[in-house]
Amino acid sequence: MKYNLSPVEAKQYAGNLVFLYGDEVAERSLPLSKKEIELLRERRADEKDCILSFDRLPYRLYVVCFDSELPAQQSQERLRRSANKLRERMLADKVYDIALTGEGIIPEEVVAFAEGLTISDYSFDRYKGKTPSHIASLTVDSRLIEADEWQRNLCLWNRLFWCREWVNIPVADLNAAQFAEELASIAADLGVACTIFDKKKIEALRMGGLLGVNRGSVDEPRFVVLEYKPEKAVNSRPVALVGKGVMYDTGGLNIKPDDYMRDMKSDMAGAATMASVLFAAADNHLPVHLVACLPMTDNRPGFNAYAADDVLTMYDGTTVEVVNTDAEGRLILADAIAYAVASYKPELLIDIATLTGAAMRAVGPYALVAMQQNAENPLNLLRIMGNQVYERVAELPFFEEYDDMIKSEVADIKNCGEAQAGAITAGRFLAHFAANTPYIHLDIAGVAFFSKREGYYAAGATGYGMRLLYAFFQTYDIM
Repeated sequence: MKYNLSPVEAKQYAGNLVFLYGDEVAERSLPLSKKEIELLRERRADEKDCILSFDRLPYRLYVVCFDSELPAQQSQERLRRSANKLRERMLADKVYDIALTGEGIIPEEVVAFAEGLTISDYSFDRYKGKTPSHIASLTVDSRLIEADEWQRNLCLWNRLFWCREWVNIPVADLNAAQFAEELASIAADLGVACTIFDKKKIEALRMGGLLGVNRGSVDEPRFVVLEYKPEKAVNSRPVALVGKGVMYDTGGLNIKPDDYMRDMKSDMAGAATMASVLFAAADNHLPVHLVACLPMTDNRPGFNAYAADDVLTMYDGTTVEVVNTDAEGRLILADAIAYAVASYKPELLIDIATLTGAAMRAVGPYALVAMQQNAENPLNLLRIMGNQVYERVAELPFFEEYDDMIKSEVADIKNCGEAQAGAITAGRFLAHFAANTPYIHLDIAGVAFFSKREGYYAAGATGYGMRLLYAFFQTYDIM
């Protein structure tokens, strides 16, 4: 989709037009007859969130009604959903170019609607012989939003697009080495520092979790460190971002049954999300010092694959009994977390991962699951931002007693507990490696990838969590 920002006068505009109608003040600017306004009032009385279409041959006028008196986060989410419905109607009408205006609306409402249109118009088309229909262009009334603010949102949506693309690309075309090189190329363009550790360097660092998971794969692992350090950062020590980069997960020797292996290209969504958040921060010059530590490998049952009962020695010297090779994500994350703590002494560490089916079963597709250790205030801010951008956060308890469920008889700790509290014990496992660093664990297993369209998300990768973390870092200095 191409974006333009220029003045749009509803009553004189010669083209397809969307008019956002939040309250009755907007009537004075609507290019409608008295009879059409009466019809609009009747529909709006029955349903505040309705869309009316008017023929203006050869063009169309769409009036998108919403309730501006609702709490901001609720009305803006409804605008995103309305944008998705409008997109479906536009494509049915074979309308591909549209202008957006309104009366008495605020920039946040304009952004929410455009964001909904952008997110919903995405689909993964790389391998299709015939590209599906998409919206070709969106022109936004420049009187409704400042150019700088609009540009910042465009940068964010571009990073969201690439986050979703990376997650959707199969491992045959995006393995650990290829992904690492792609991140390095983008980092160079943005002036972001990028260090790629190959297998020899990872062996030298003794990252037993990452090396153990990689033993069954023909593709070598990578460990990527990205650092964005603005001159006037609001934080004296960096915030560390750790993202799970399992490029494909078969389950290893504990191979996944039935169709549980399907869509496992999405198991690197955490790494894609954290890289995208850091790149968006660099794009828009957010004053926050960020370091992303991204461990990458696929999990295969070949060669000398690691097995249940193996004991791995992690980067920080902790020994881990392997109970299940399909609990591999926490093993590679543990090395990355320990490395980030030792190398950067961050003031806050956040990881994000498609980690457990337990998280998905706990909250379904409507929120990500969060846990925290010594980070109550940051998590509160994250929850507020989640409500604002509608990538919501559901917190689970994180009591020390859960550590008893991952005690090992033969090692310091084991990589998997019993079925009960599976999302929590996975988080407690990772918290061990964060030590005393303020720590937030985000499990996106239920929201990172949908097998069919869900609301304004097409089938496939969602990028869920990226807008949340970007909004968090936009307001990080208020903590």
